[in-house]
Amino acid sequence: MSDQSTLMTIERYVRECQEDFPDASGTFTHMLYDIALAAKLIARETTRAGIANILGEAQAENVYGERQQKLDLYADECIFKMNDHTGRLAAMASEEHEEIIAIPPHFDTGKYVLLYDPLDGSSNIDVNVSVGTIFAIHRKISSGERGTLEDMLQPGRHLAAAGYVIYGSSTMMVYSSGRGVHGFTLDPSVGEFLLSHEIIQMPRRATYYSCNHGNELHWMEGIRRYVRWLQGIDEAGRPALSHRYIGSLVADFHRNLLRGGVFLYPGDRKTPNGKLRLLYECQAMAFLAEQAGGYASDGIGDILDLQPHDLHQRNPFFVGNPELVQKAEAMIRAYDGEWIAEYRNYRDRHYRPEVVVAS
Repeated sequence: MSDQSTLMTIERYVRECQEDFPDASGTFTHMLYDIALAAKLIARETTRAGIANILGEAQAENVYGERQQKLDLYADECIFKMNDHTGRLAAMASEEHEEIIAIPPHFDTGKYVLLYDPLDGSSNIDVNVSVGTIFAIHRKISSGERGTLEDMLQPGRHLAAAGYVIYGSSTMMVYSSGRGVHGFTLDPSVGEFLLSHEIIQMPRRATYYSCNHGNELHWMEGIRRYVRWLQGIDEAGRPALSHRYIGSLVADFHRNLLRGGVFLYPGDRKTPNGKLRLLYECQAMAFLAEQAGGYASDGIGDILDLQPHDLHQRNPFFVGNPELVQKAEAMIRAYDGEWIAEYRNYRDRHYRPEVVVAS
């Protein structure tokens, strides 16, 4: 925890960190503050959802055929509107949209692109369970003023920054720009995100494992054995981990980040390529995990080294304490060779760069 005698806002903290880079323009500082401001607006709506006619499903589906919640649409619009006019972004991409989101032509463009999941875990909204926003920022690598698909389909290793906001008993923003993971808690009395968790490190001793046991019927043999190992069943004397699963990636990841453990959503017989989205969910969480001393994998290798080939690509996801994730990889290699061969056909597809400009 930070020294509460000094109130450090997120804007001040990022600005002071930026002083270590004399050539910095301040663009990055303002961009993170824009995201923080959008998070404040979303937090306001999540805390009054039950009395503001914003609960329940909207009469629409997203690109995955999933029913959108009203708050999904509000959060998506809020993040877009907070960033479309600043001149800091070349384009955006959202889990809720099939194509790249263009910066309106009457606004200037910038040197970064933003990818985001506006409201992760939104199916939990109506039952008052924690939800979150996930964001990832890449530097623009294409030529021309407007962002292209090439800018979006970069490996997570190239991220400039990533983070999430969790809306729960308090609202907290956690982010990294490659120099550690830092957490800021929203103080409603002053309307500012204040530094509360500086340089977060995942505890070396794990406490929890998080997975959906409702999918156990469809698990491969390696995953079944791995979960039994986590439970301490198949290795005498090994301490068992406690099971905690919320069904909101942000909430499950946040708990394990602070308490130690592993989150897994594997590929299985029903969804062999996994369910979670590489660009909108997994890259950001993998980046944060590595910065906090953790590791993220798709069961074969490091998530951050995956070359994306599709804007809405899915993948299996294991993230947490390195030794726990590496154990999953080992068991998958030992027992799930047939699945590995099938998944690699999807995983290793080549992205063919076409000039798809945000328009």
